[in-house]
Amino acid sequence: MELLLASAIGVLTAAGIYLVLRLRSFPVIVGLALLTYAVNLFLFASGRLVVDMPPVLRDGVDSYTDPLPQALVLTAIVISFGMTAVVVMLALGAYLSAGDDDVSLAPQDDGREGGA
Repeated sequence: MELLLASAIGVLTAAGIYLVLRLRSFPVIVGLALLTYAVNLFLFASGRLVVDMPPVLRDGVDSYTDPLPQALVLTAIVISFGMTAVVVMLALGAYLSAGDDDVSLAPQDDGREGGA
């Protein structure tokens, strides 16, 4: 189970970093979402992966799961959804105003000769 989860976190992180390094805005957004999913899985796994254990310590219970990572993941899901919505709207606005979603930093050659 741990090997499967660690592999999933690694694949999500690698794919997210690859997409973030692209020169288009929408693959960058998808890459950020994949990185968010990887972090959420990592936070969830930090609370020990156990099955059929209560989330809080009660009378007569010897072992339990830690509820803090679960609460952190729920909070992170809500924040990442809001962040993704804002970034999509910013990218859509940039695409509609420029007509392209290219994120290159090099100055564009407009075909004019000379410095003016």
